[in-house]
Amino acid sequence: MEESPRLKCVMAIESETTQQEPRRTEITQQSPTNWAEDSKPNPNLPHEIVVEILLRLPVKSLLQCRSVSKLWCSVISSPQFTKTHLDVSKKNNEYAHHRLILNYPDLKSCSLYSVMYEHSINAVEHDYPGKDPYADFWVVGSCNGIVCLVINEFTVFLWNPSTRESRKLPNPGVMRYVLHLMYGFGYDESTDDHIVVGIFCAEVKVYRSRRDSWRRIQDFPYGIPLDDSGKFANGALHWVVSSDYSSEFWYSWYSGTIVALDLANETYKEVLQPNYGEGKFDLILGVLGELLCILCNYPGTRADVWVMKDYSVRESWTKLVTIPYRIDSGVKRYLVPLCISENGEVLLQHEWFLILYNSKDDRFKDPQLHNFNSCIHAYAHVESLVSPKIHEGPERQQQ
Repeated sequence: MEESPRLKCVMAIESETTQQEPRRTEITQQSPTNWAEDSKPNPNLPHEIVVEILLRLPVKSLLQCRSVSKLWCSVISSPQFTKTHLDVSKKNNEYAHHRLILNYPDLKSCSLYSVMYEHSINAVEHDYPGKDPYADFWVVGSCNGIVCLVINEFTVFLWNPSTRESRKLPNPGVMRYVLHLMYGFGYDESTDDHIVVGIFCAEVKVYRSRRDSWRRIQDFPYGIPLDDSGKFANGALHWVVSSDYSSEFWYSWYSGTIVALDLANETYKEVLQPNYGEGKFDLILGVLGELLCILCNYPGTRADVWVMKDYSVRESWTKLVTIPYRIDSGVKRYLVPLCISENGEVLLQHEWFLILYNSKDDRFKDPQLHNFNSCIHAYAHVESLVSPKIHEGPERQQQ
């Protein structure tokens, strides 16, 4: 007989409680079924302790826990709980509440913890909004548990894979068949607003979730953005840009400029790069944790990973790790790292596949992902209760 959601939630709570430090209040011996049937949580467990435990549960368990009682449903559904749960999940150094989003030819995901520490896991295919086997789609990015998807260039969705909530955005209202079309997805903390930026040739439009509308801002001033999607870090979206239109440049990005669009004030600026030293390399931009990251590929030789520890301070660029190329792999180009574990293992994409490199013992591992062949892009994604739905805020109320 299948376990009820209440019983599953209670079992998850008890499992989490047994892993807490000794200072936690001890749970008395009683039937989980009786506890689940009570209208209130266990009276022997203080409310603040229950909330602290709930904050450490995965989203799937929390969705089940909402049916335990009206009190729990109210707590879990509150904006403050959603925000705190997201913060706790982000800070988990073992990526217990993170997943790896794998893009192409289908959209799949798997546990990031399992990839990093168990090295064998099944990838699960997703039924994302607007799914059409004949339509082109790509993942723009992931922010606060919400994934931004683009289908056939102009249909944009915000989607939470954990809660399965989604929202289709209004059409950006630009001419079709533009030569260069790129997007970015991020978050403005000052207004608690998720933002999509569309670059259509040089024309730039910004979508704010609280306004539920697109608005044109200053045209892109720095040339040609080269990345498919803007990289979000420190409240800004970042692109590698070139003013060089020659065909040679598209294969040699070493002269590119990093341009940031601040999402709060909608202004552009250049981000100064580190002193890379001698040699030609491909520059790939990304985000590692919450830090802006650069991967410099020296084809067939090595790849250097740089992170900006103090945003906008050039001197804070730090070379985090150098990753050699395996002679027997035939791989000539790495992509930016997805995460780094506490024991020094780096997870990154190399061409169509994933690889783990341990910088401490200079060893490579190939994670065993079942139900997975290859991907164009992979994204580290934190699970959350954050809703992509429209919430009434000051900006929208004033319209």
